[in-house]
Amino acid sequence: MPQPDQTGAARAFMGSQPPVSGARNGHRWMPGLSQRASRSQGMFEMTERTQRLKDDFIRVRGYWNEFWDGLLQLSPDFFEAYLNLSSVPWTKGVLDPKVREFIYIAIDASTTHLYEPGLRIHIQNALRLGATKEEIMEVYQLTSVLGMHTCTFGVPVLLDEFRQAGRGAEVEVPFDDRRLALKEDFIAKRGYWNAFWDGLLALDPDFFDAYLRFSSVPWTRGVLEPKIKEFIYIAIDAATTHLYEPGLRIHIQNALKYGATKEEIMEVYQLTTALGMHTCTLGVPVLLDELEKRERGGTAPAA
Repeated sequence: MPQPDQTGAARAFMGSQPPVSGARNGHRWMPGLSQRASRSQGMFEMTERTQRLKDDFIRVRGYWNEFWDGLLQLSPDFFEAYLNLSSVPWTKGVLDPKVREFIYIAIDASTTHLYEPGLRIHIQNALRLGATKEEIMEVYQLTSVLGMHTCTFGVPVLLDEFRQAGRGAEVEVPFDDRRLALKEDFIAKRGYWNAFWDGLLALDPDFFDAYLRFSSVPWTRGVLEPKIKEFIYIAIDAATTHLYEPGLRIHIQNALKYGATKEEIMEVYQLTTALGMHTCTLGVPVLLDELEKRERGGTAPAA
């Protein structure tokens, strides 16, 4: 496997002793997971191949966690295939390593996923790469706007149903001076406008105003450059737990306006695909636990 292109903070990070999350800081978020992971280590003997794969993972990805142990032992072929897949952005990518960790933090902290084991690991990694609390808080702030898709998706449906019911006049609200001012303020602070905001602004300018103030905080007080902000939005919209195409298109357009390249956006996609592997990081420790219970006679076969 080729050595990653390591520069600056990445070289220092990869060259440091890789962290191995233990029971204290690695598994408080899932009762019993630490014990299952620890027991699984005693169930298997490391072979030359599995040790090499573990070493390769640490070298390329810069960390190790106990939840990888079971997968490595149960299916080294699949582990190796995932290592090869997840290593692409780390060996050939163009984003700063800290930004890669911000992408992982965003998709794990997203309300459509809320995966605390991965979140803790990637916060630890980001801090080792020099991230500040202000940067990580800004990632949270950007990611928290996901809830507003209830309105960007739901309001157009609501308007359409009123029209279909012959009650279109009830929702046809012309923009007054206040609504026009709010629209201009949104464009000034957020840098864009889309037609899906029209209905919300028309129906409830107070709620729109409150959301504008909420979503503008990272844009008016944040420390991340605008392009990176858009990468966060792209990741959470493209994640398999959301797949929200209207927002994805808007934020790709915005990112391109801020100078993003196709390579950068493709790397955001590559990093976000890692979400699917949580099937195994969650599922394998549970499988091992159930197998151990069965061996002890604690679980009878299903009827």
